[in-house]
Amino acid sequence: MTTEIKVPVLPESVADATVATWHVQVGEKFSRDQVLVDIETDKVVLEVPTTSDGVLTDISQAEGATVLGDQVIGTFSEGSGEGDATPAVPQEAAAPAASGGASKVIDIIVPVLPESVADATVATWHVAEGDSVSVDQNLVDIETDKVVLEVVAQDNGVIGKIIHAEGDTVLGSQKIGELNAGASVNTTATATPDQAISSDELASPSVRRLMTEKGLSAGDVTGSGKGGRISKEDVEAAVAAKSAPSAPAKSAPVAAVQDLGERTQKRVPMTRLRKTIATRLLEAKNSTAMLTTFNEVNMKPIMDLRAQYKDVFEKTHDTRLGFMSFYVKAVTEALKRFPGVNASIDGDDIVYHNFFDISIAVSTPRGLVTPVLRDADQLSMAGIENGIRDLAIKGRDGKLAIADMTGGNFTITNGGVFGSLLSTPILNLPQAAILGMHKIQDRPMAVNGKVEILPMMYLALSYDHRLIDGKESVGFLVTIKELLEDPARLLLDI
Repeated sequence: MTTEIKVPVLPESVADATVATWHVQVGEKFSRDQVLVDIETDKVVLEVPTTSDGVLTDISQAEGATVLGDQVIGTFSEGSGEGDATPAVPQEAAAPAASGGASKVIDIIVPVLPESVADATVATWHVAEGDSVSVDQNLVDIETDKVVLEVVAQDNGVIGKIIHAEGDTVLGSQKIGELNAGASVNTTATATPDQAISSDELASPSVRRLMTEKGLSAGDVTGSGKGGRISKEDVEAAVAAKSAPSAPAKSAPVAAVQDLGERTQKRVPMTRLRKTIATRLLEAKNSTAMLTTFNEVNMKPIMDLRAQYKDVFEKTHDTRLGFMSFYVKAVTEALKRFPGVNASIDGDDIVYHNFFDISIAVSTPRGLVTPVLRDADQLSMAGIENGIRDLAIKGRDGKLAIADMTGGNFTITNGGVFGSLLSTPILNLPQAAILGMHKIQDRPMAVNGKVEILPMMYLALSYDHRLIDGKESVGFLVTIKELLEDPARLLLDI
């Protein structure tokens, strides 16, 4: 029976696709679930597997052809002479396994993505093909625009095939690799060299197309990626190296080439988090009437209070008494007095929040994130310190979940820990205001007609002027100043 090979249904935002690579040719036999062809869109590469054993009878759309969703691109005949060939594929994989025990292939799957996340990126493979792994070992990090998801090994075994390399865009529940469960390194060693030398494994379809256009083979290009994988930059470097000998052959000075070689630059793609940060910051600048007001606060009362009680506080609560707990307490109290600051704009409506979820800006290796401290008004000083510490550790280790990042009515960012003396923080949409804390620095101040050296800190409140008036913003900031300069007011609620 003849069966049609069709392009998968394309996502709504994708108009057409390209036939990237045919893995079989007309007349070749294949087995059930074998990938016949790769279809490349501007976002992902879609694999078209076969639904049964058979023989390819026709290719109507060759590599490079532009196709539409559900379009017929070829045909195959089911079961024609495949009975003899079918055992050959499993035999190669099963024969080596006999020496190390039976093994089975487990698919490495992208976790189910949250509803608000359309796709993700393969961030880092912690293993390579042929590596031995143990159960629950982290195999690969999948990066969304909010969090990093870890994919762990479901069993002991050896990594077989890595289908999607670092930087590839993937969808939820998509297969990105294979794990040979129960196998050992020796059992898969015979299969690995054939895979390692395959140009299909070393380069993505778009890179292979570029190599074809440039007249290069896999042997002409040195891959800089993990496992020798080839990127577009590697192809461009190979093209430059191929054309370089003709220039020096004339009379180009060798020294000049060496001097130019010392001036290098590195081009890397932006991470999804960095792209999201850039988009949101630009949106905040372009879609809000953002204004910043400043004040300064005398930090001596809080510093004296910390010096007096920090040891007994740490002994009692098993956590350090920092400045952030005072900031959060002061902000929470000020938000109660100025509910307009604890609001947001939703279309033509103003949404007033009757809870106090404070976003805390945390610097991580991946970029600046703002995890949320829930119900800050119900937390003690120790609870606030522990909550912020836990969020900072999660951010550092890449363990922040979607639930840690969503929500938040007001943001506190402390650039003072990096030495910033003054700044104008940008709104964290859809919030209406953000408070910037800065470096505490001794400065001469006039106090009761006399000059005193005091530890002073600038406060900066950026706010959306569409929602918050100048009087309200200044009153809010002055309230924070008064509460910090007289911490007893926080306890007495005055």
